[in-house]
Amino acid sequence: MIPRSIIAGLKSAKMGLSAQISLLSVFMAGHDLWRQKQAQDTFEDLAELVTAPEDPKESQAESSAPEESAETQEPQEEQRNLSLLFEQNADCIGWICIPGTAVDYPLMHTPEDSEKYLRKDFYGAYSINGVPFLDGRCSLESANLIIYGHNMKNGTMFGSLKNYTDASYYAEHPTIELETVAGKALYTIFSVMKVQKEDAWYRFLTVDTETDFLHQIRYARECSLYDTGIIPAYGQQLLTLSTCYGSSGGDGRLLIVAAKTG
Repeated sequence: MIPRSIIAGLKSAKMGLSAQISLLSVFMAGHDLWRQKQAQDTFEDLAELVTAPEDPKESQAESSAPEESAETQEPQEEQRNLSLLFEQNADCIGWICIPGTAVDYPLMHTPEDSEKYLRKDFYGAYSINGVPFLDGRCSLESANLIIYGHNMKNGTMFGSLKNYTDASYYAEHPTIELETVAGKALYTIFSVMKVQKEDAWYRFLTVDTETDFLHQIRYARECSLYDTGIIPAYGQQLLTLSTCYGSSGGDGRLLIVAAKTG
C-alpha cells in the first residue's frame, strides 16, 4: 500500500505542474497578443508614412497660394506617397486597401521566394501577422493578381474578409484599391468563393483567349456565395484576395475576386 504522504506529494506535484502549464498558456497567449499589437503598430506607422506630404515645402507653397472659388476647384484624388516604402524595402510593390475596413497594408512581392512575408514583417523580422503578398508567379501585369494574407482572429490583416460571406457587407464595401508606382487602380468585387487550397482558381494567372476568360468568369460566378450582378468583360484585369477559412489548419480558403474598373 502506498503511504498517504507519497500520494499527497504526487497530488501536490500534479497540481503544481497544472498550475505551471496554465501560467505558460496565459504567458504564450499574452505574448501572441503583444506581438500582434506590435505588428499592427508597425502597419499604422507605415500608413502614416505613406499619407504624409511628399514635399513639405511644396505643401506649404500650395497652402499659401490664392484660394480658388469652389466652382473652379477640381477634386483631387488622394494618393499615397509610396516612394519612402520602396526606398526602405525593395520587396514592396504597392499598397492594398479596402476603404472602410481593416484591410490597409503594404503589398510585398518576392518571385524568388513567394512566401517570404508569410511570417515576416515589413522590415524582415519574424511576425505572426506577416504582410500581404502577391503570388510569386504573378507580375503586376498578370491577368489575375492573387494576393495572400492571414485570417487573424482579431480582425487584422485579411481577418475581416470573412464578413464578405454576408451580401450586405459586400454592398457596403464593394471596391478594392491597389496603388503602385503606376498609380491607383480600383477593382470592383464580383465573386465571393469558399474553396479548397488546391482549387483550380489558383492556377488561373494568364488568359490565352476570350473563351478561356469567360470560362473562368462563369466558374467564379457559379461558385460565388451570392450573385453580385457584375459580369467582368474580356480584357479586364482581375484581382483575388485569398485567406484561410474554416477550421484552424484546414484546407479551406476564402476568395474575394474583383475586376479592374478604374
